[in-house]
Amino acid sequence: MAQPVWQDPVPLSLDTAPVPEYGSGSLADLLPTLVAGQEVPGFTAAIPELTPADRNCVFLIDGLGWEQIKAHPDEAPFLHSLLPTSRGGTGRPLTAGFPSTTATSLASVGTGLPPGEHGLPGYTARNTETGELMNQLRWKPWTAPKVWQPYPTVFQLADAAGVHTAQVSAPTFEQTPLTKVALSGGSFLGRLSGEDRMDVAAQCLAAGDRSLVYTYYSEVDGKGHRFGTDSDAWRGQLMYVDGLARRLAEQLPPRSALYITADHGMIDILFDEQSRIDFDEDWELSAGVALLGGEGRARHVYAVPGARADVLAVWREVLGEQFWVASRDEAIAAGWFGPTVDERVYGRIGDVVAAAHDDVIITASVNEPHESAMAGVHGSLTPVEQLVPLLEVRS
Repeated sequence: MAQPVWQDPVPLSLDTAPVPEYGSGSLADLLPTLVAGQEVPGFTAAIPELTPADRNCVFLIDGLGWEQIKAHPDEAPFLHSLLPTSRGGTGRPLTAGFPSTTATSLASVGTGLPPGEHGLPGYTARNTETGELMNQLRWKPWTAPKVWQPYPTVFQLADAAGVHTAQVSAPTFEQTPLTKVALSGGSFLGRLSGEDRMDVAAQCLAAGDRSLVYTYYSEVDGKGHRFGTDSDAWRGQLMYVDGLARRLAEQLPPRSALYITADHGMIDILFDEQSRIDFDEDWELSAGVALLGGEGRARHVYAVPGARADVLAVWREVLGEQFWVASRDEAIAAGWFGPTVDERVYGRIGDVVAAAHDDVIITASVNEPHESAMAGVHGSLTPVEQLVPLLEVRS
């Protein structure tokens, strides 16, 4: 009988990685399309399926991806019933952009730019001026916001063009640097309860002949991180936010369009050694690495000087069957961060970029104890993380 022939592992081809639909169907294309329909100068309709409306409201539910809505018709009957309306009645989702994480996605929404231009390319990224990791969600260490992200937001440009513009969110977000660089412009109205946010968002819509209103809810994501999307706590939040969406939809003033979307989806990862690879305990993966950025399913790896090629080779050899492992230039050429990458953003991207394909994450138990303990995670290019709804209600 012939003996089996051992073959070396074959890394995933980068050609198999799904690239976000920048320019035609990504989160970065949403607000430019809406304000183009409101005749704000300088914008064109990037998502051709959408029909213009005088009053536009975007309700962003953090962490509630397309696949999660599809899988939970009982907990989210209203949102599930709207799936056929998504993306202008085509019944298709949008793509979040890479990485599929909150700071990156909110910046894409608010600026109308892909990550390679707005410059928030992950949960954490290297500040090329200081050499430190910059947490772009918590904005630590402090970095001048307008230096990090210099472009105006769509809200600012719409407000300057006479569109009644408002953000309705939790009061704690009003003065955060992320809000300032991604979502500022017009009025910020802080409301604690979800119900109040929906009511105020509807009032803001009615306050102008042309209106652009953004509102946000975070706890679907929060419960998913802590307990996973298979938990009662997460399902309870889904039921609650389904009611919020219905409440807002029922209050739309005339000539309005409500778009319900998300910044990313979420995937639960088992708590075992096969599913959670601990960088802080792995000498092979850590050799030659100066900084580990990003998050568990979308890692930016910054090599010590002279070690870039070796780090890429080792990461590809060790992880290449489970992750798409690319050099910085390969990831950029593949379009992961958008059609172009600004010069100031280039060095923020890892020397090596690793995006999860399988149900696995790279944790860092010593340096990232909180993140390493999360049950539900996101960040990569897979459909469960990448696809987000664009559900529509019109009045």
